[in-house]
Amino acid sequence: MIPGGGYFFVSVANEGVDVARRFTKLGYTVYVLVYRLPGEGWADRADVPLQDARRAMRLMKSRAAADGFDAGRIGVLGFSARGHLAASLATDDSADVPVDAIDRLSARPQAVGLIYPVITMGEKTNGTSRTLLLGRDPSAELVERRSAERHVDASTPPLFLFHSVDDTTVPVENSQMMFDAMRTARRPVEMHLVQEGGHGYGIGFAGTPSAMWPDLFDAWLSRQP
Repeated sequence: MIPGGGYFFVSVANEGVDVARRFTKLGYTVYVLVYRLPGEGWADRADVPLQDARRAMRLMKSRAAADGFDAGRIGVLGFSARGHLAASLATDDSADVPVDAIDRLSARPQAVGLIYPVITMGEKTNGTSRTLLLGRDPSAELVERRSAERHVDASTPPLFLFHSVDDTTVPVENSQMMFDAMRTARRPVEMHLVQEGGHGYGIGFAGTPSAMWPDLFDAWLSRQP
């Protein structure tokens, strides 16, 4: 699980620990990723969070036998700006410089869940997330490279999307763009749009449409090969 936070902080509680507890009860082995932030002074700021996500995927695969799960059935769940990170993990297959044998494992997940995700770095993005990830005046090439909807292809894993139509932080068009890209590539995809909920609700508020997504995601995962 990759908690959100607008590429400014890591929302470990409501989009990490709370969600992990819910899915652990459903029988999943859950890891919550705490990652470097692009504004902390790292070189290649636009790549640092993705490097950490890739390393995490490879570490999980290397630990599968010891931790008692199938290395071929690892999914990633990302929220808000880290929905963008999860989408990048699913669509960006560029090579990292290996530092050990673990880095030679594939970093691709087998399934991806995106909850009110940032997808594009173009016009319909969340401006704060874009600035924090790419800097104040990114090149057109960098915007293209970090717009996940532009890189969906036949190798993109199955995708689940959940978004509130009234979300004023991340426009619902982000999920719609990713859905359309998956459909164009003829890849498995499921999208749920709810009328209300806003943004940043984590596991969801009881008795509201926002609380539907965990069960929907669990049911969707159970149908994946």
